[in-house]
Amino acid sequence: MEYAIIEIGGHQVWVEEGQYFLTNRILTNQGDYLSFNRILLTNKAGHSTFGHPYIENAIVTAQVIEHLRGSKVNVYKMKSKKKYRRKIGHRQDITRLLVTHIKS
Repeated sequence: MEYAIIEIGGHQVWVEEGQYFLTNRILTNQGDYLSFNRILLTNKAGHSTFGHPYIENAIVTAQVIEHLRGSKVNVYKMKSKKKYRRKIGHRQDITRLLVTHIKS
């Protein structure tokens, strides 16, 4: 099993070839291919390679599948005895990616 841990959008994501994952919206067109070079760890056939902080010459290629919006998160603020109440909803714009190739 080959996998990698990449850094994207301030998050660390465990990815495998053929796997879909979600990240914050990336300003690209649907169907485009992206290359990520911030690889923290790769594992191929039980042999792990660690970066300090990143692995040189390692690339993860992914295809943009679709742009969508995440589920709604409601934020409710209230101050007791002051008649202060605020309810605000938020939906994050996200991008779904398909990992096509991991080169370590």
